[in-house]
Amino acid sequence: MKSFTLTGPDGSPIPSGARGTLGGHRRSKVYGRLDCKTAARYLARGSYQKNRVFFADEASALVAGYRPCSHCLPGRAQALLSGAAVPIQS
Repeated sequence: MKSFTLTGPDGSPIPSGARGTLGGHRRSKVYGRLDCKTAARYLARGSYQKNRVFFADEASALVAGYRPCSHCLPGRAQALLSGAAVPIQS
């Protein structure tokens, strides 16, 4: 069985048997969809992999202090700032 390492709400690594639903960047504290085109461009350049993290869900990313990507999750950051957002369901 393949093992994955997810990032927990406190930022610590958590071994998991399930793949994360969201990816993020440890230094910029941004999370987004796994198919984000902006993240894919950074991954292709090779400068992104060592700071890549994965989350089981949006709630974990938010509690860990990450903000939504404005490219693949448009409107989420604005909704979170206004207090109108409800975490997305995976």
